[in-house]
Amino acid sequence: MYNSRPNLIIGFHGCDESIRNHLVQNPNSVKKSQETFDWLGHGFYVWENNYERALKWAKDKKKRGGLTKPAVLGVVLQLNHCLDFTDSAFIDIISAYYALMKDDFAFLQKELPQNKNLANDKHHDLILRELDCAVIEYMHQKMAEKIQNDIDAHGNSALQYFDTTRGIFTEGGPAFEGAGIQSKNHIQICIRNLNCIKGFFIPRDEVKFP
Repeated sequence: MYNSRPNLIIGFHGCDESIRNHLVQNPNSVKKSQETFDWLGHGFYVWENNYERALKWAKDKKKRGGLTKPAVLGVVLQLNHCLDFTDSAFIDIISAYYALMKDDFAFLQKELPQNKNLANDKHHDLILRELDCAVIEYMHQKMAEKIQNDIDAHGNSALQYFDTTRGIFTEGGPAFEGAGIQSKNHIQICIRNLNCIKGFFIPRDEVKFP
């Protein structure tokens, strides 16, 4: 009974300034990421209450030639029914689906995807999370099939689609010598149900007070 999280929270999405302005002016034109290496599966990504991390991500992407003018989009959202990997219950669920997927791949004589490091990543943070993404998407697919079968047979289902996925990640190497704290620690949210997004905004600059 504690799985529903209706409270409003703030997230930040790193992107090009043109995309930020477009989404503020056209809030119904959201596009989901569908990369094979998405850390939390397919959806619209935000950093939970972490403006600086979103900006750093956008600046890093500019260095790689992925955008022109780094910017941050503010997002007001609800998690609702959340696949939350900070909660042990959901880690158990995804582990069980991994076992099922592994069996399916073995039956089909296919190799499982693997999480991979970028060639120039000295911290070995497994940036390309192809296995994680595949397991999460496998779980969503199997749940969708079960929900539809239940509806066809009984008119309803006890299962619910997950609206969002949430995870805490450590990356970037030690924040200082000997530290357990990593320099790019963050909480990331993947929004699958776009109705969880209540609005976008351009973040204000902080002013001195008083």
